[in-house]
Amino acid sequence: MKQLSRQERKAQVIEVLNKARAMELHAIGQYMNQHYGLDDMDFGELAAQMKLIAIDEMRHAEMFAERIKELGGEPVSDPADGVVRGQEVEQIFGFDTELEDGAIAAYNQFLTVCHECGDSISAKLFDDIIDEEQAHFNYFDNVDGHIQKLGAPFLAQKAGTSSATGLNTMGFVARKGEVPPV
Repeated sequence: MKQLSRQERKAQVIEVLNKARAMELHAIGQYMNQHYGLDDMDFGELAAQMKLIAIDEMRHAEMFAERIKELGGEPVSDPADGVVRGQEVEQIFGFDTELEDGAIAAYNQFLTVCHECGDSISAKLFDDIIDEEQAHFNYFDNVDGHIQKLGAPFLAQKAGTSSATGLNTMGFVARKGEVPPV
């Protein structure tokens, strides 16, 4: 098997970083659309958490872009997929659980590519972001489980709550104290 050149290894890493960035851009659009929808449906607390998770995804997209630039690449600006609009509250959290599960699986594969190409810095970036995506997955899966098991009583508890997140731009994970604010 032929040994890849440094440039070929770097190109492979940039490719997976850009795939991840496109996935993050999709998540940002999807979660912000859901944030607006949940707020319009008067599920403020759920809308606020969705907004904070979207902010986490914005930070991830930026981190991937910065690493791509460090490697001499050009960050993509197109999302990996289109936004699904008009979802009912009963659909949103299961849908997002699947998105996060897919991201975790893909990022683990991308992390392996980085290791194979000798780029431990990009691998660490994926490793750190996987931890945050797991926190998102856990939240979405938990809320979906409550909706599936408890239905209307759970949603009634969330109805009429505030969607205010304040002027603080820390995301979901940072507010939980899992990462230091940037």
